[in-house]
Amino acid sequence: MLPPTTSPASAEELLARCQGIAGLTLGELATLAGIHIPPDFKRHKGWTGQLIETWLGASAGSKPTQDFPELGIELKTIPINAAGEPLETTYACYAPLLIPPGTTWENCNVRNKLSKVLWMPVEGERQIPVAERRIAMPVMWTPSAQQDAALKQDWEEITEMIVLGEVERITARHGKVMQLRPKAADGSVLTDAFGPEGERIRTRPRGFYLRKEFTREILREAFG
Repeated sequence: MLPPTTSPASAEELLARCQGIAGLTLGELATLAGIHIPPDFKRHKGWTGQLIETWLGASAGSKPTQDFPELGIELKTIPINAAGEPLETTYACYAPLLIPPGTTWENCNVRNKLSKVLWMPVEGERQIPVAERRIAMPVMWTPSAQQDAALKQDWEEITEMIVLGEVERITARHGKVMQLRPKAADGSVLTDAFGPEGERIRTRPRGFYLRKEFTREILREAFG
């Protein structure tokens, strides 16, 4: 058993690949692929996602598009506890802080990323060694009208604050299902944004994150 060398040609083939690795451990998949297994994720935050991308044949890499652009599908690994509930918020994508004119919820990158998501739940409780954490069955998800409306409301609230130069006032408490948080390796990484007087300022890059309550409902609806 080896990782595929081509991208999946259809959503059905992608799901079949997911089902083929469900039940296996991260250690088993890493060993088969010849990939080093880290003792923890302190310095290897995206390791699980990269490992699963390898086994599914994702082609986008770090590009600002879906992980499977030909299929319009984004891959999101999600650590879960023994009850099948998310253990942390889910990173969606970077948030532009100099927003181009004409940007709306309908054409923004975060909606594009979340238009169709393949969720890959993985055991994530800290007492389980990395190599022994198992992969669960996949969930293919498209936002319902109600979920899309909730995401849109949060995006519009947050985006309005960014445009008005209030990015430094945005906290993790803003947004009911989606929040904006700093997204950088450390505090030395800075990007451009607008300040309260319309001036250019330097601030930490931000990313959109889905709250645990939101992803919990997605998994609950899928698995009953």
